[in-house]
Amino acid sequence: MKQKLIGALGAALIALAPMGAMAKTVIRVTLQLPETHSLGQNWLAFKQIVEEKSGGELEVQLFPSAQLYKDKQVPEAVGSGAIEAGSAFLGRFAGSVPAVEVVNLPFFFRDEAHLRAAVSTGSPMREILDRAVLEETGARVLWWQAFGRNVYLNNGEPIRLPGDLQGKKVRTYGKILGWTVEALGGAPTLMSGSKQFLAYQQGAVDVGMTGTSAVESRKLYEVMENMTLSYDSAIEFVAIINDDFFNSLSPEQQKIITDAAAVVEQQLRDEVYSGEDAIVDGLRDKMNVIELTDEERAQWVEATQSVIDRFREEVGPMADEVIAAAQSL
Repeated sequence: MKQKLIGALGAALIALAPMGAMAKTVIRVTLQLPETHSLGQNWLAFKQIVEEKSGGELEVQLFPSAQLYKDKQVPEAVGSGAIEAGSAFLGRFAGSVPAVEVVNLPFFFRDEAHLRAAVSTGSPMREILDRAVLEETGARVLWWQAFGRNVYLNNGEPIRLPGDLQGKKVRTYGKILGWTVEALGGAPTLMSGSKQFLAYQQGAVDVGMTGTSAVESRKLYEVMENMTLSYDSAIEFVAIINDDFFNSLSPEQQKIITDAAAVVEQQLRDEVYSGEDAIVDGLRDKMNVIELTDEERAQWVEATQSVIDRFREEVGPMADEVIAAAQSL
């Protein structure tokens, strides 16, 4: 029933489109965040390039702020063709491709350079994961959208050591992150990003887990006092397009899209990682920012090593494959 409703909504939107627009090839894009967010700006940059390079043959229509679909619905909506394209949290594909959660392994990437190399277009790890997402869902990955790195939020005594999470209820946004919380002695609570503010305000959880940009854009500093810069895992979204729709385009149009994707992917990653420091600096007068020492970070690394072993055991051969691909860089 749910999928029929999703399909009906997509059909209705097409039916309501102005007749003059039918001469163009329209790419409708569903996005969870507003256009002002970095992901929204990323799609607007893509739109500008595609429409300019195609001479108006391709038109990109952005539907921000979850107007059409919630994050968890996006993989199915795009994969089924109910909508042409969209952005979704990478972890939303874990049900079909569990290995995508390699990016959530705690302290797996040695540094920013290693992370960039592992998630770049055409990297061995990306080749494995993008192919698997396409095969399992019918959604083609156009580019990965950097969202930032993970941080912890709380009220009261700040979080500095793994033991500070002992017995605490922690908001998570993925299975592997839940395993990390368990390894640290906490109790994971899976929760969508849009529900964070109210949950923190009402004390539904003791500790938050998110990226610095979300702390700023969702004004989480109004309900949380402390932000611990653990930077223990990467937060990645993916820009996806229905594969049948993509294959219906001319080779020239496909090239315009893939070339634009490569440009905006690099732009966003540069902006996000350079912008994290600026966001943190801007939040210092609104909350207590905790930066871990090398000794403190070493304790976190040691406390979470079991998560990688658990990932290998539960995900199977593909886990070994993507880990080897990333570590080879």
